[in-house]
Amino acid sequence: QVQLVESGGGLVQAGGSLRLSCAASEGTVSTYAMGWFRQAPGKEREFVAATSWSGGSTNYADSVKGRFSISRDTTKNTVYLQMNSLKPEDTAVYYCAAARGQYLSGNWYYKEWYDYWGQGTQVTVSS
Repeated sequence: QVQLVESGGGLVQAGGSLRLSCAASEGTVSTYAMGWFRQAPGKEREFVAATSWSGGSTNYADSVKGRFSISRDTTKNTVYLQMNSLKPEDTAVYYCAAARGQYLSGNWYYKEWYDYWGQGTQVTVSS
């Protein structure tokens, strides 16, 4: 059973930065594709960023390209989401997810593709 625990959320002013962490069960980050999703009140959970098991491929939602960066540290079994130039519309609960499947074109975008989820961490951006 894979366990994922997010941390690093909080309250930040628009234009600020936060770094989210996702601590995973041993071996997960080096063998699973990892993704970040977010869910704002009253909205569907949406894709933010993903990385393949090797780290060789990364993908981002258009709304965060150039501002967010996903990375992984296999020695710490942790995936990070660096968020810069935050906007009020980035306010949401952010979730980490892991997938066993092949990192093929487009599948990382769909929340149904992921097998394991964390509990989420709240990010609030004030204007």
